[in-house]
Amino acid sequence: MSKRNSQAAKTAARERLRLERERQAKRDKVKRQGMVAGALVAVLAIAGGIGYFVVQNNKPGYWEAAKNDKLVKPANTTGTNGTTVVFGKADAKKTLELYEDSRCPVCAQFEQTVGSTVDKAIADGTYKVQYIGATFIDNSDQGEGSKNALSALGAALNVSPEAFLEYKTALYSTKWHPDETDDKFKSDDYLIKVANTVDALKNNKAFQKAVTGGTYDKWALVMSQKFNKSGVTGTPTLKMDGKKLTGSDGQNAPMSVAEYTTAIDKALKA
Repeated sequence: MSKRNSQAAKTAARERLRLERERQAKRDKVKRQGMVAGALVAVLAIAGGIGYFVVQNNKPGYWEAAKNDKLVKPANTTGTNGTTVVFGKADAKKTLELYEDSRCPVCAQFEQTVGSTVDKAIADGTYKVQYIGATFIDNSDQGEGSKNALSALGAALNVSPEAFLEYKTALYSTKWHPDETDDKFKSDDYLIKVANTVDALKNNKAFQKAVTGGTYDKWALVMSQKFNKSGVTGTPTLKMDGKKLTGSDGQNAPMSVAEYTTAIDKALKA
């Protein structure tokens, strides 16, 4: 091979190597750009996810938002916000204040044991009963059943006082009252199922619409505020003339008919 041909071959080889290096450099550049773009997409996706999470967390919950609803007061209530709920004959001289939370297991026990005695006294005109509903168990045990059940009780009260009392009895019954940690009352379907055992509420479309539509949700929250401002710290609590009615332990509500009768007779004579 001549020196000229040898030099030409070397030149051609160097050119091919240069072109290959340029092509490789371009491929590396495209690859780097792709990696950067992918990383950017990932960062944006993460940022977007965090942003969505933050927005969702900052959105008010259902019951928080319900505070801004228009207040609808059930029929058969009095007071500025419709939170004065009294049952009994107008000429009854004394009023028993009854503080209850729908999810409260001790309230259920009280209603199952003493409830019929209280209802009979209301019917006989022995005394009136003022109901004050609480929802604090939703906070302590997490959930929304206390609020939802109180709203449904408002819907029952709008039908009639009798419907309210019968519905309250049903909600506290051994058949329908759940364990305190089981938030069954958060379900509108469950509340309506219980209501269908009450004649005045059975297949009552207006009542059902009020429950599913949350007509009395704001009222339930306002009623709960009334309980919170009362100074009462637990349920059930019974008061007459500002004084607590207690059982034999002198601390808690009377949980038997005998204890209740003793306590109420003493309060009525005071």
